[in-house]
Amino acid sequence: IATLDALSDVVQAVPGVEVYLDGGVRSGGDVLVALALGARAVLVGRPVLWGMALGGADGVARVLDTLRTELAEDAGMCGVADVAAVPRDLVVDAAA
Repeated sequence: IATLDALSDVVQAVPGVEVYLDGGVRSGGDVLVALALGARAVLVGRPVLWGMALGGADGVARVLDTLRTELAEDAGMCGVADVAAVPRDLVVDAAA
């Protein structure tokens, strides 16, 4: 099961507990979805490691800049002004 697919159930299972998503994040859109599903924060280890492997510190900076830009653009296109308050109804369950 993909981390984003499990996230909503995990958040519901532990009310009042901060949940951090780690794994499966490849874009700023993934970060936005994770925040909408209740993640308090999103960890982006693998993309950063790829950036380091391919471009050293500059590669890491490029990866983080790309994720930040994608998150800001995707949030803006969804009408979200504050990524600290992404509404749950931003994400629609395709199976529903």
